[in-house]
Amino acid sequence: MKITSILILRCPDSDSSDPVVVAGATDVRHFGFFQRNSAREFILFAARTVAKRTQPGQRQSVQHEEYKVHAYNRNGLCALGFMDDHYPVRSAFSLLNMVLDEYQKAFGEAWRSVQADVSEPWPYLENALTKYQDPAEADKLLKIQRDLDETKIILHKTIDSVLERGEKLDSLVEKSSDLSAASQMFYKQAKKTNQCCTIL
Repeated sequence: MKITSILILRCPDSDSSDPVVVAGATDVRHFGFFQRNSAREFILFAARTVAKRTQPGQRQSVQHEEYKVHAYNRNGLCALGFMDDHYPVRSAFSLLNMVLDEYQKAFGEAWRSVQADVSEPWPYLENALTKYQDPAEADKLLKIQRDLDETKIILHKTIDSVLERGEKLDSLVEKSSDLSAASQMFYKQAKKTNQCCTIL
């Protein structure tokens, strides 16, 4: 899973003018050295094209080869993420929503007056590009699910390791005050029956 670029654009009110980049962070190091400038140019071209065709309040994902461009237009301020096809869609839109929240906290409504592309780096966006390479960082539910899956594996290992110690389990059954004499006898009979089956 890879995020190549996160951009925020001001979308114009009319169709005659192109969207303007108000903040952006791009990492094209995974491209060949001679392809990097072309990759940056294509990202910018695709960002303007998709942002222009994303209506206010709309979220959309556009597929291009093994990449997806996810776009979210919030009242004329459009966040776009360029991710590979394996990055979960819900995590992508969670990230774009967070980025828009942070941008508006930091800059307020100043984006409305921007007329030309802003090339100054915004440290928050640079950090987000690195931090959210792991989709679980962007999507709290995905992170919770991953933690639950890890806990389930740990629990299965713990139960398996207890079951491997048959002799100790036998002595625990004998000493247990939770089991009646009948239950202890049932456990011993079941174990003997199972041993007979395994010998055959």
